Amino acid sequence: MFKVANWMIVSRSQLLIDLLDCRWPQEFLVKLAKAQPGNMAKLLDQQTNSLVLFDLSTIDLQQAYQLQRVIEREHSEIRTVFLNFPKQVDAKFLIHPSTSVGVFYTDTTLADISHGLNEILKGRSAIPQDLHQSMLNIDNEDDTDQLTIREREVLQALLSGSTNLDIANMLFVSESTIKTHLYRAFRKIGVSSRGQAIAWAQTHMHEVRV
Repeated sequence: MFKVANWMIVSRSQLLIDLLDCRWPQEFLVKLAKAQPGNMAKLLDQQTNSLVLFDLSTIDLQQAYQLQRVIEREHSEIRTVFLNFPKQVDAKFLIHPSTSVGVFYTDTTLADISHGLNEILKGRSAIPQDLHQSMLNIDNEDDTDQLTIREREVLQALLSGSTNLDIANMLFVSESTIKTHLYRAFRKIGVSSRGQAIAWAQTHMHEVRV
């Protein structure tokens, strides 16, 4: 007898949820739970899931990062997949080597997503090669547990009340680059929000001041 797996889709799009609910339960022999970003953590505590899929077309990247951190900390046995992953924005900070097993760009067809999910069910990953290499690089950086000079600069700027756009203008880079530096720094110092990063910097910044 086949065992039914429990997956969860986190999305604000009822249309996408209905579409996937028509296809995936039969195709992959899964029970598909639906969650909004605000109630994902509560639902994960109430039921056992093996896979959580984030719809990035309806979830802010910062919120997706925070939700991914919840899974890393409290449900490390769960694997995560990102649907509608943006190509134009640097969102590699979302991908974590120990939990992330699938990334599908916004132009990926449902057929290609299905193929990738079949690979994941076989114990493989479905992450594009360019992102996979970047993920390895980020993992190597995090292994040192040391903030880079640029990450220190960005944390220092947070203390002065600067916005991401302010910091980007000061450092002559794009706002998305600043977000990437921030979230890499978040991982290294063990926080999941801007407020927590500021509180950490207020206590520790003398240790990391440039």
